[in-house]
This record gives sequence, C-alpha cells and structure tokens, in this order.
Amino acid sequence: MAIDPGNNDIVELKENIFQLSGAKAAGACKAYLVKGRNKNLMIDTGLPSDAEAIGRQLHVLGLSVKDIGIVVLTHEHIDHIGGVPFFPAGTVVAAHIMAANKIGLQDEFVLMGKAFGHKADDFHIDIHLHHGTLIDVGGCVLQTLHTPGHCSGSVCLYEPERQLLFTGDTIFAGGTLGGIFPSGNISDYVGTLQQLSNMKVKELYPGHGRISTDPEADFDRAIRGSIRLMSDTRTLFSALDSRAEFGYIMRSTAAYSRRV
Repeated sequence: MAIDPGNNDIVELKENIFQLSGAKAAGACKAYLVKGRNKNLMIDTGLPSDAEAIGRQLHVLGLSVKDIGIVVLTHEHIDHIGGVPFFPAGTVVAAHIMAANKIGLQDEFVLMGKAFGHKADDFHIDIHLHHGTLIDVGGCVLQTLHTPGHCSGSVCLYEPERQLLFTGDTIFAGGTLGGIFPSGNISDYVGTLQQLSNMKVKELYPGHGRISTDPEADFDRAIRGSIRLMSDTRTLFSALDSRAEFGYIMRSTAAYSRRV
C-alpha cells in the first residue's frame, strides 16, 4: 500500500502490518494495525489525547475506528488503553485477565491516569486473554504470551509465520526494560525475558521507540540487566532491617483476624 512518504506517523512494517504514532506528547505509545481478511486488529490505543491523531492515520490507510474489529491491550497503563472509549461499542476489546480486572475496577494505583495527566474513562473488557490464546483475523494469527514483570497483566503478541513479536512495554529496542511499575516485580521480569529469548524472533515491535531487528542481542542485554537489577535489589534489602515493618503487618493481621 502506498503511503505518503511525508507522513512519518505511519510506518508499514510488513504487508498489512502498520505502526501508528500518537500525538507526539511525552508518554505517547505506538499502536499497531494488523489488517486481516476477516477483521482488522489494533494493538494498543495510546492516551485519550492520541485519539484524534490515530483517527487521522487510520483515515490515511482508508479506514476509520469503525473498521477495527478487535483492540488488544498489551497491559493496563493508561498510555496504552486511553483511546479505547473512542472506538464504537461494537469493537471487541481484549486484555489479559489480570489487566482486565484492574481496568474494570478502575484501579488508579495501577492504571496511572493521573501520572499522565489524564482520567482513565470507564470501559469493560470483552475478552479475557490467557497465555497461549490465539487470535485469528484471517491471514494472520497472533499468539498471546503472558509476560509479567513490567506489570502483572502484561502480554506480548507473537506472529509465528514471520516471527514478529509485539512487546508492549516488556522490552524496547536495545534491550531496554520498560521498568517495574505497581503490580510488577523483577523476578517475574527475569522469567519473562528468559521465556521470550527462547523463541524464534526476527523483529521486535515495542510500545515505545524504534523497532528492533536484532532481538537476540536485545534479549541478552535485557536479561543481564534484569539479573543485575535483581542482585542490586537483593543487596539493598539485605542492608535494611525490615523486621519492624513486617512485625507491624503481622500484628495488625492477627488483630484483625481475632475481630472476625
């Protein structure tokens, strides 16, 4: 498909796979469009303020939000889910069950709307994804991989025929980690990266920054970095005497148990 070369917001990565960009504001994530024979699929939606830009880019591709049959969210942070309310009610929204629960409960501690200066509008998830869930849009099948670490509801989407991996905020080009946010943890992150490094991947399509054509090196660097972070964290906690804090928690729990 011919795209205006001056439109840097749209990148055709492969046949029928496009990278879209939000409003260029700080925190804007990348969205990905997969055009299938049976339906079109969008991976992530950006912030609420990205909706107009995403709509314009879909228009350039001959589509509108009404033509998106399914939206898949890689995780629960507002910079990835914020545009969902701008899609019609008939659009199916899918997320890992652990992300869906937080979104449904409007858990601000995890969604982080205020951190981005936005309110997470109320919406529901139609399909709960699990590790191994397959999404077939016709001509392209995406495999869901549960990849906790950045947060508990993170998923990556793997296209096995061309060995493409949509990583959300799990890993960026260069092996950069997406960071550990509320509900995430470093031990899950290490396990996730080791799992992904054992897969045949030719290109990484992350939620922020450039794509990667050297996933093997990126996974190696990310694993070494995550293990180093885990070691540093262990050293930090070894230097702290947390008995008083845990003692308070145990006493409070015991007191509450006696009341009920």
